[in-house]
Amino acid sequence: MTLQAKFGNRSLSIDGTLLESHIYSGKVEALQPNVDKAIGKIHSKSGQGSDFLGWVNPSEMVDDSELTRIHETASRLREETDCLVVIGIGGSYLGARACFEALSPLIKTTDGPNGDTLRFAGINLSPRYHLDQLSGIKNKNFAINVISKSGTTTEPGIAFRIFRSELENRAGEQAGKLIVATTDREKGALRQLADSKGWETFIVPDDVGGRYSVLTPVGLFPLAYAGIDINELLRGAKEASEACRESNLESNPARLYASVRHLLYKSGISIELMVSFEPRLAQFIEWWKQLYGESEGKDQKGLFPAGAIYSRDLHSLGQWVQDGPRILTETFLAVEGGEPSLEVPGTGGGNSADGLDYLAGRELAEINNVAQEATRAAHADGGCPNLGIYIPKLDEYHLGVLIYFFEYACAISGYLNEINPFDQPGVEVYKRKMFKLLGKPDYEGSGLR
Repeated sequence: MTLQAKFGNRSLSIDGTLLESHIYSGKVEALQPNVDKAIGKIHSKSGQGSDFLGWVNPSEMVDDSELTRIHETASRLREETDCLVVIGIGGSYLGARACFEALSPLIKTTDGPNGDTLRFAGINLSPRYHLDQLSGIKNKNFAINVISKSGTTTEPGIAFRIFRSELENRAGEQAGKLIVATTDREKGALRQLADSKGWETFIVPDDVGGRYSVLTPVGLFPLAYAGIDINELLRGAKEASEACRESNLESNPARLYASVRHLLYKSGISIELMVSFEPRLAQFIEWWKQLYGESEGKDQKGLFPAGAIYSRDLHSLGQWVQDGPRILTETFLAVEGGEPSLEVPGTGGGNSADGLDYLAGRELAEINNVAQEATRAAHADGGCPNLGIYIPKLDEYHLGVLIYFFEYACAISGYLNEINPFDQPGVEVYKRKMFKLLGKPDYEGSGLR
């Protein structure tokens, strides 16, 4: 076999041919009994963290009635407001922001730039950042979607106080109609507050962790507000979930991706650099970094997930990747088609001082793709193993495929490393230190989430 695979409907393919000098295909095939065991743990719910496998079947994460209510609430608020302030941190915002920024050119707006449709707060403790967000909505009618399982996480909790106060100062008693809380079904401070105030609520499923939650109401509601076709996003994920059950390596890219990255890790590679020549995928890479960082970084194990956008970062990090320590593997996330037409213009006078006349009349998308493949070849020649993950176009359906592909491969990778892919105990350490320094009462015994 060669180190290539694609889903049967060609919605995603993977090319690992530039890894073959580092990983022989026989090693990949020999690993498959272990991969089978990992997949068996996922579907039998017999592995560590099995209480958080609700994402495995996308059809069960949100039922038809909840999906209808998401559409109706998003439509109502879109008619009444200009933008939605999404308040959350980590998995409570990264997935939605990744999809929003990847798909914003598809969003139809009547006025204003697409970037104003959603604003994100609670992702840091910077006063300047939040003052800038307040300034940005100064002349806009806005709604709030606060996302928290508990309602006590410091960063979004503070941001919610700030933006709720602003909303109540403007709208008075009507402010409650412009607040949507996505939280626990029954318990937690935010659930209690939402019930007491009569706010619209959506559920964070008990069996889906934050970094796997983009295809639940956590991500679906803000994306629906932004005008993204969440039905297509879910359709892509559902079809990918069926394809990921394939036992044949060549028809299951998730199996191949999990296998080769595990073998690279065992060979001494310690960093995976996710890169793309499409800047719209920058926030998607941030989502991927959380997914793999929180899932794998335990017991002194796991590849460190890093990200870059090319060709911009080839002019800053490219030298290190080409000639630095050989502890790095690259994964190229690529869009094969569907890009807008933009030709390189000629000079008109035939006197080209910049030496670029040979590109006149050629499509920029073609040049971008050539730059990508040239970079892959150059870095492979320099001893940096890399693979390519390709989707035919960047739309809701294929983004849904991509999300599920990475989630499923991540679960396999965790079990191959014999760790729990669904907890994140190390995240709590900084919180306890911060609570102590801030003088929080009973910080050692507080429920930290």
